[in-house]
Amino acid sequence: MGNRIVKWLVLFCTILLLSACGTASQEKVLKKVNGKWGETNGYELNATMEIKSGGEPRNYNVTVWHTKPDFYRVEVIESGKDVSQMIVRNADGVFVVTPTLNKMYKFQSDWPKKNSQAYLIGALAEDLAEDKNLVMKEEEKAYIFEAATRNSYKNSMPHQVITVDKKTLLPTSVVIMNDVKEEQIRITFKKIKLGVQHAAKEYAVEQFTDKDNTKGEQATPAEKDGNEDKEDKEAVGAEVEYQEFQTSYPVLNWAQLANEKVVQESGMERVILTFEGEKAFTVMQQPVIKENSMLPVSSPGDPVDLGFTIGAITDTSVSWEKDGVEFFVASSKLTREEMIEVATSMTIGSMK
Repeated sequence: MGNRIVKWLVLFCTILLLSACGTASQEKVLKKVNGKWGETNGYELNATMEIKSGGEPRNYNVTVWHTKPDFYRVEVIESGKDVSQMIVRNADGVFVVTPTLNKMYKFQSDWPKKNSQAYLIGALAEDLAEDKNLVMKEEEKAYIFEAATRNSYKNSMPHQVITVDKKTLLPTSVVIMNDVKEEQIRITFKKIKLGVQHAAKEYAVEQFTDKDNTKGEQATPAEKDGNEDKEDKEAVGAEVEYQEFQTSYPVLNWAQLANEKVVQESGMERVILTFEGEKAFTVMQQPVIKENSMLPVSSPGDPVDLGFTIGAITDTSVSWEKDGVEFFVASSKLTREEMIEVATSMTIGSMK
């Protein structure tokens, strides 16, 4: 009997020891991962991003540069389309650049400190460190972390699964899920190079305006005449032709459409949707107007990553551009998270 009791005690102590080792293992791995991702002086990475929410899946190529302390350059290009967007943080502020539209917005913002984005590995490290309910699973070649999101769409997509390669301790993928854990966004890291630092001049946005000016200087006489004719026509009040678009509506169970109005102005159609109730808001949409030159335009608020594009958000509005259409949501009743929920739910169709 005594030997049996001793065996049970040894087995019980072994289980406790293994449990303690398991807990220590997660803390040890987390410490190494956070140190490696968050303490590097700079990095470059390439990734692909698949957006599955809001209709047909869309694929993007993402390139990120980061140089400590606060320089960032993120370029997002939609696969198969001549559509790209860039967000740059340098000593002068934060800029969102859309080359195809000749548009550049300037923000006085602390982005990305309050707006975690899954393709920024420093932000991912903070996500892991901040989540008190973090769960780690160990596989043969990877560590799998289940964590809460802290990004701009955390209300509609609160869960994320971060896969880390055991050998390199670098992330290989991030899957962002909705409240019922259905996959909405998948980011796959193709290449991550730590310790890379770029000079401040490589983060300067003047290079984009210089390209535009150079193009203008090298224009042929025919191109110059064409531009002058266009300016003359606009000067005498000629209407500019705008692309037609299909109206989009928010797909939300708490949004009740009260009124829809179409306004014609200088040949351009603007659609205004009014939603009433405790969470009242207004949505305006119209064709995007391409600018003649790329000069920074000051924008209030902060840049906001909507998944499919980078917009601008304040406490009472959010604006963005998608597929040749400019959107603006205004409300004194919605929180920032709720306005983002409206933006990410906008879908071409009709209200049910």
